[in-house]
Amino acid sequence: MPLDIPSIRSSYPALAEGFAHFDGAGGTQPVEAAITAIAHAMRTAVSNRGTAFPSARRSGEIVDAARRAVADLVDGDAGGVVFGPSATALTYLVARTLAQSWGPGDEVVVSRLDHDANVRPWVQAAASAGATVRWADVDPATGELPVGQYHGLVTDRTRLVAVTAASNAIGTVPAVREIAAIAHAAGALTYVDGVHATAHRPVDVTDLGADFYVTSAYKWSGPHYAAVVAAPALWETMRPVKLVPSPERVPDRFEYGTLSFELLAGLTAAVDHLAGLAGLPGGSRRDRLVASMAAVTAYEMGLLERLAAGLASIETVTVCAAPADRCPTISFRVAGQTPADTARILGEQGICVSNGDYYAVEYFAAAGLRDTGGAVRAAIYHYNTEDEVDRLLEAIGKL
Repeated sequence: MPLDIPSIRSSYPALAEGFAHFDGAGGTQPVEAAITAIAHAMRTAVSNRGTAFPSARRSGEIVDAARRAVADLVDGDAGGVVFGPSATALTYLVARTLAQSWGPGDEVVVSRLDHDANVRPWVQAAASAGATVRWADVDPATGELPVGQYHGLVTDRTRLVAVTAASNAIGTVPAVREIAAIAHAAGALTYVDGVHATAHRPVDVTDLGADFYVTSAYKWSGPHYAAVVAAPALWETMRPVKLVPSPERVPDRFEYGTLSFELLAGLTAAVDHLAGLAGLPGGSRRDRLVASMAAVTAYEMGLLERLAAGLASIETVTVCAAPADRCPTISFRVAGQTPADTARILGEQGICVSNGDYYAVEYFAAAGLRDTGGAVRAAIYHYNTEDEVDRLLEAIGKL
């Protein structure tokens, strides 16, 4: 079913300001339902989790509902959903915990396509354990991450392969399923960064072969909160450093301190918003999410084709890469301008784009662009329109 874009846009209060937001890869605007859910949770009596009185039980219900929502979003197990303040924080938690069993001779594989949040925690954890880091390289011409190299990178000493489900810099969607199969054949775990991908495509963590899958709600219309999903049985094998009186059960033992109940209420509302985008009547929330995110993919890729064709027609624009399989995200440079200047000029016209390396440090270093300011990023989200794409192209054409 096609998306009702005017109706969808009306559910985002921030869009009333009139800015054209192509900055969703750095964080989308929150949907009204999430804002309302957060406010309701803060206006209602909610105590720390317990069973003795209603407000304590209410917080537990909020947490349970949020675990189910994330599980539906990625087709995971609600009992394996761990919450935290950010994908970065959660990845550091998992890396430090897994590295307790690593030692000299062990190996981890990271990629130069990834956001640094799925690189540095593993590099640093390996260093602390005396393990070796091996690097998967990006094809500079296509922006793709060749699968074949993993046959040489992954060995019987590989303990973990970290890879993104979609590049936040240039949109590349690697063949995660094939990479995971290589990792699993060698007995290694996979840690998949789904922060960028989750906003744009249906996700099935089992189909991807992701042992761990991390996602952030603020990249899909929700609050600044994150989750990492794994099988409960896998979490059971791991013992994080934690406080003595904090829970021993999974997944709670991986969650430091008191969770943000109000943000979890907003997270659940954001998932429900995504599930309703295609207007599919009936069915489970998971079914509605799959249908809605498929419709999102089709709509956003149509806008991407319009943007890519328009950029290609502007002689002063150089696009960083055009991978065959990608999310709706393009990085480019305008001749004679720094990316920061381009973003500033567009920003003065009410067009929001990112500039720099967006924490994709390794990609921009490999592309030879990091020292000269990186690039300008235009990231499409389901609340963007053809008119906004045209407005962006017209503004770039006048630079």
